Amino acid sequence: MDSEKIKALLKDYRVIIPLGVVLGLILGLVIGWGIWPVQWTDAAVEHLREDLQIEYLRMAIYTSTGTGKAALAEKAWSELGENAENTLTAVRNNPDYLTPEQITGFETIVGAEIVIQTPLVDETETPEEESGGVNWLLLGGLCVVLFVAAGAVFYFLVLRDRLRGGDQPETLSSHGATPEDGGWLKEDQERFGSDFPDSSEAPEEGQETLPVAQFMTTYMVGDDLYDDSFSIDAPTGEFLGECGVGISETVGVGEPKRVTAFEIWLFDKNDIQTVTKVAMSEHAYEDEKIRVRLESKGEPILAEVGKTVLLETASLQLEARIVDMAYGEGAAPDRSFFERLTLELSIWPK
Repeated sequence: MDSEKIKALLKDYRVIIPLGVVLGLILGLVIGWGIWPVQWTDAAVEHLREDLQIEYLRMAIYTSTGTGKAALAEKAWSELGENAENTLTAVRNNPDYLTPEQITGFETIVGAEIVIQTPLVDETETPEEESGGVNWLLLGGLCVVLFVAAGAVFYFLVLRDRLRGGDQPETLSSHGATPEDGGWLKEDQERFGSDFPDSSEAPEEGQETLPVAQFMTTYMVGDDLYDDSFSIDAPTGEFLGECGVGISETVGVGEPKRVTAFEIWLFDKNDIQTVTKVAMSEHAYEDEKIRVRLESKGEPILAEVGKTVLLETASLQLEARIVDMAYGEGAAPDRSFFERLTLELSIWPK
């Protein structure tokens, strides 16, 4: 997969969103489990490990019986909570440095049930070793699961549609209709009238074959981040290039933006540069200063319903047809900004 194909995939939100989620989860696991694991401080005695509770009770028994402070014994007993009886039983079975008299005295103070000790059989207690550090096996398993999930999401959102496409050209309309399965939808023809392409019409003169790709894009006032881009692929799935439409120039201040010109661009993987033309409002087209400034971005074109803008590269040809447009009204010169603009982008290999 070449770099341009990768760039095209990274611009597809269907790839970026799941990829970002997976990478974020992996990064969070690595940081949370490996680099900065959670460390507990000031935990209550009853929340400590069993071996630490036993040692705490031994020290409490030793101190309280040695000093005669009943309050100290009662405090230690209460802090063990529901684990107090079980912990005392463990101390009885393994008193370590405590004497039976100390344990009995402690039991008398706290009111615990006194148990007569029986000699312990020779038994070596092997304390359970606490695993230290990060459980890398678990972390690795989680990473594998996340990668598998990311692969599944990528397949269902990207590869499955392309594999189903087979050898058919990728042709899209604003509602998902294609020339092969009946052409543009009837409601689109009724909305745009004679300016909208009819499915029964033959290809334009000079174009004897169906386009390798076809897209519809619509700008509506208020879409201040409008920037549509599309990947151009051959019927075999080979990446040919990209095309798109974006905001080029605005007039006035405030929000929403008042767009007075759009950039229509075509990128060809076999060409060294991106071809751009600028579709301008009537006000911008007639304003010498604006026109001269936008000429640096591409050839200026006066936007009119039905007009076709042709862009050519080394191996691709794009026809951008203005299907519908309307000027907005407000605190700006007449016919200076667009209320809406709909473009049909058709691409053929040269």
